[in-house]
Formats: sequence, structure tokens, C-alpha cells
Amino acid sequence: MLAAAQRLRRSSDFAAAVRGGRRVGRGAVVVHLTLPEPTGATATSTPEPARSSGADISVPHRAGFVVSKAVGGAVARNKVRRRLRHLVRERLTELPAGTTLVVRALPAAADATYARLGADLDAAIAAARSPRGRRSR
Repeated sequence: MLAAAQRLRRSSDFAAAVRGGRRVGRGAVVVHLTLPEPTGATATSTPEPARSSGADISVPHRAGFVVSKAVGGAVARNKVRRRLRHLVRERLTELPAGTTLVVRALPAAADATYARLGADLDAAIAAARSPRGRRSR
């Protein structure tokens, strides 16, 4: 389970991450990744924790999950959410401090295996972290 400081809970946090982050879809997931701004820049677009204790000076990695009814019934949605939460917890420490990650499950996630969700998540995070290249048309 992710610690409370690592979870996105407010809709404004989700909205800021989705608007300001890079969106990459792979397989059964879509990832919205917001990397921290370089030092010296203002951090106005980085969402603040829902409850700030003031004792923690470092900015934690934060993650949120969107699993809509299109994925399936309540049992299927909760199963997908639990799998994604476990997968993200393992990968969150590899991201820079202050990173905000929103993982949206597509309907195919209900039938995907744990290994397949992990592979899709890894590919999406890697693509979101890589520098943008120009597309040839």
C-alpha cells in the first residue's frame, strides 16, 4: 500500500497532473507523468499533498489511479486498482523526487495478467520519461 503522503486524493491534484504531465498509452494503461521542474523554477504546477505535516521537507513521489466503470464491475475495478497500486509502489522509487504519476486503466486491463500490466506500465513510464522527439509525417 502507498503511504498517505504518496497518494493523490483530491480531484485538483489529479487535474493538475493530467493537464501538466506527459501522456503515454501502452497496452492496457495510460500514464500521465509530471516530472519535477528544474531547480530555480517555480513549482506552481506541482500539486500539493492533501495534508501537509510540515515535518517532511523533501517532496515525495505521488501516484493516483483512475479505474472507470468501463473496466468492469466493482470487483474487476478493485482487482485492477490493487494490481496497479502494487506495481506502481515498486516503480515509484525509480522516479525523481517530486514526480506525480497518474495511471488510468483501460477496459483491457480487466483481462490483462499481472505480468502484462507490469510490462505495459514499464513501457508507458519509460516512454513518458524519454525526451520528446520530432515525429516525421
